[in-house]
Amino acid sequence: MDGPHQGQTLATAGSPLSAATGACVFVHGRGATAQGILGMRSEFTVSDIAFLAPQAANNTWYPNAFTAPVEMNEPGRSSGLEAIDTVIDEITANDIPRKRVLVLGFSQGACLASEYVARNPTRYGGLAVLSGGLIGERVSPDEYPGSLERTPVFLGCSDADPHIPRQRVEQSAMIFEHLDADVTKRLYQGMGHGINRDELEFVSEMIDSLAST
Repeated sequence: MDGPHQGQTLATAGSPLSAATGACVFVHGRGATAQGILGMRSEFTVSDIAFLAPQAANNTWYPNAFTAPVEMNEPGRSSGLEAIDTVIDEITANDIPRKRVLVLGFSQGACLASEYVARNPTRYGGLAVLSGGLIGERVSPDEYPGSLERTPVFLGCSDADPHIPRQRVEQSAMIFEHLDADVTKRLYQGMGHGINRDELEFVSEMIDSLAST
C-alpha cells in the first residue's frame, strides 16, 4: 500500500542480516523514533542478532487511542502494519525464518506489534508487548483465526497505566492464548507508563533463545 509510513527510514543495529542468525523488529511509541527504541539494544548482550526498527511518519503510527474504533486510526494503522511486514519480508529474504524473529513494541508500537503478530499467525521467535494491547474499540478471539504454534508472547504493563487499560492487556493475553501462544503476562503495581528492569530481563532471555529456536 502507499500509506503514510511507507518509504520512511529503517534504522538498523547489531549484526548485518547477511550474517545474522536471528532478528529483532522494534516498533517505537507515539512521539518517539526508530533510532530511539534501538537504544534498548544496549540492554542485551547478544551477538549475531540483527536489530531493525521502522520509522513512523511524524513519529506517530495512528492518531487516536488504540481503543478507538479501528476506522478512526486509518490509514495509519494499516500503513504501520504494512511497514512491519516489509521489515519482516526483508529479514526472511535473508534466510532468517520467522521462528527466529522477535517482534517488540512499546506503547503505541506495542499495540501495532501485537496486532501484526495476531493477524499474521505462524511460529515467531517471540513477541514482546511492553505497555500495549490489541487494537480496536472491542477485541474478540473470533477476529483472530489461526495458530501461533507456541510462539513465546510476553505482555508487561502497569496495573494502572494511564494510557493502557488493564482489561485490554488481559483480553489480549486471552486472545494470544486462544492463538496457541505461550503467554506470560505481568502487571506491575503502580509502575506508570514505562519499561522496568524485570521486563528487560525477560526480553533478554527471549532474544538469547532466538539462535536455538
